[in-house]
Amino acid sequence: MMGFMEAKKRKNSNNAIILIVCPDQPGLVAFISNFIHQHHGNIVYLDQHTDYETGTFLMRVEWQLDQFSLNRESLYKKLEELTPQFKMKFKLYFSDYSQRMAIMVSKYQHCLYDLLVRHALGEIDVEIPIILSNHDDLAKVAQHFNIPFEKIEVDPKNKALAEKKQIEILKKYQINLLVLARYMQILSEEFIDSFEHPIINIHHSFLPAFKGSKPYHQAYAKGVKIIGATSHYVTPELDAGPIIHQCVSQVSHLDQVEDLIRKGRDQETSALAYAVRMHTQHRILTYNNKTVVFT
Repeated sequence: MMGFMEAKKRKNSNNAIILIVCPDQPGLVAFISNFIHQHHGNIVYLDQHTDYETGTFLMRVEWQLDQFSLNRESLYKKLEELTPQFKMKFKLYFSDYSQRMAIMVSKYQHCLYDLLVRHALGEIDVEIPIILSNHDDLAKVAQHFNIPFEKIEVDPKNKALAEKKQIEILKKYQINLLVLARYMQILSEEFIDSFEHPIINIHHSFLPAFKGSKPYHQAYAKGVKIIGATSHYVTPELDAGPIIHQCVSQVSHLDQVEDLIRKGRDQETSALAYAVRMHTQHRILTYNNKTVVFT
């Protein structure tokens, strides 16, 4: 279960969003809908999915709070009271609070530029208080968008200390979403546990194929006819977290490694932006190392 989102309040939005995961059972949709109706909420979105193999029920409901009779604290407590009855796990969000997202990068700039342009256009509704990197190369990009940039060098000898500094910065800026926009370092399990918030990564291959480094070179060596990019949540197991979105491009025998890399960049930016947008709109549920994305 999750408490209230710590983020800056936005204007012109006043909806509640609940994400539910529980064992499949009769009457749950009706119960939740009636609960919202009885407290004078107006449902504007409801979607659900049942995984019949595992007997898992997943649901996203969004409703207007203008006439809702429960305040936010009371709503959370009421939902907590329902969890034993339905063996339910839930996350509750409010649309007038934006998340605080940090971006980590190395030297590749295409994913960073894409996220910042989409943010400037209002397509990704978050705050971006900080960009972190292990190189200086993209400081000029952060400066162009007027976002603070901090470089922390990372090498095998100082990695633990570097990650400690990174965590301190993320906590200082109250970050609750971290995006790896082609950050070419493997985060340690200690980093992931210390951060305690979602981390989204873009991997430049169609996972689970071609994990690790130089996937386009691996794909070229195999003579594949499709290449792709995969956005996923980060877990301690390398490139094995729940997959959020995948994009692909057709390739042929005429394409060289450079062509695969060029085509792949388009897929990387699209897959990462989609994942970030779906996450910040609270449309993703994870279970059994998989995701359900309610679009």
